[in-house]
Amino acid sequence: MTLSTETITKVSPQLSKQEILGASRLAIQAVIGITDAVEAMHSNISRVAPVIGRGRSGRARGLSGQIYSSVRGITRTVGFGLEAAHRILPSIHLKSSHHRTREALVSRINGVFGDHLESSQNPLAIPMSLRHNGQRLLGIQDCDANSTSILPRNPRPVIFVHGLCMNDLQWQVNGHDHGAVLAQELGIAPLYLHYNSGRRIADNGRELAMLLEAMFEQWPCELEELVLVGHSMGGLVSRSAVHYAQAHRHQWLEKLSTAVFLGSPHHGAPLERIGHLAGKLLEASPYSAPIARLGRVRSAGIQDLRHGRVIDDESGSDGVPNRFPDHLDVHSIAASLSAIDGTKNGKLKGDGLVPINSALGQHRDQSKSLGLPEQNQHLILNTGHLQLLESRMVYTKLKAVIEDVIEDVTEDVI
Repeated sequence: MTLSTETITKVSPQLSKQEILGASRLAIQAVIGITDAVEAMHSNISRVAPVIGRGRSGRARGLSGQIYSSVRGITRTVGFGLEAAHRILPSIHLKSSHHRTREALVSRINGVFGDHLESSQNPLAIPMSLRHNGQRLLGIQDCDANSTSILPRNPRPVIFVHGLCMNDLQWQVNGHDHGAVLAQELGIAPLYLHYNSGRRIADNGRELAMLLEAMFEQWPCELEELVLVGHSMGGLVSRSAVHYAQAHRHQWLEKLSTAVFLGSPHHGAPLERIGHLAGKLLEASPYSAPIARLGRVRSAGIQDLRHGRVIDDESGSDGVPNRFPDHLDVHSIAASLSAIDGTKNGKLKGDGLVPINSALGQHRDQSKSLGLPEQNQHLILNTGHLQLLESRMVYTKLKAVIEDVIEDVTEDVI
């Protein structure tokens, strides 16, 4: 079951009219947002607002105000025209080499603006589904369906959950896909979650729990075991799904034997914290506050990464569930850009995005630590965050973990 570029690019070889409409709506909203920000800065400058503190309220005055109002009016008129024109536009057929680029671009847009796309019902918002080779197998809207023909008849599904601003096709890097090779060597059935990574992690976790329950009910043969593999944010979404499955007593959780997290920021990611602090500093002056408002456009999913929040709890990391079902074998894999192990002298680098302690689930406060056994915490040297997806050492760890699962199930059957 290899994952070739040819099979991927045969899927959805056209840009639909709905996607064109969604992109045009987003562009119109962006122009209006930038116009509002520039006008606010202009207004504060012309009225000589204090350097620190509250700015001057109201729109720009005189000719300047009329110009900004005209820009907004013309932009909205263009938007109305595009809304009307999209009905007669044909779908645009893409070259196969452009399909992955389209998928990647839409995924990035979802990662940055996903919650806005969802709330505004923008056609670019990605609905959650399980896919293979880019083909949709089961979506959240199919939870009440009875058809099982499209799901693989294999008792060992492994669910791969991608990270922020990514998609299911991006598990393939430089010709390697952990899931495809595991399918060849161990006979598992790799399924890839496709989702809007800009939504709240808790919302995606809750929906994933529901989707896996539907999958469990519709699976065409008896499940022997289920494995979750999450990269980056995907690990947090997986943890969230386990939490909500426990809360709602979902049946699939009984079959979940193993969860593996690859570079997941269990205790937050520094870049989002820096972005949050920078926004606060910009808000201190009325001259830079409009820029800060543009910065706050970043999605709820990105903001959840500040503390690694995986449930509906505004207190942040204090409310993160850090205990798993007793039967669940949990592994964390962290990457380091360091070429040699500098653990003893404290000079070990993170993977460029996620610190090692955060990726391993370690915390000085034991109540916040994931408490994984030492043998379940793995460190891969000379590897960056995205290189976890193509690392041979990571694959070897994954294979060993899943082989143990298969052996345990086989012994139980015997």
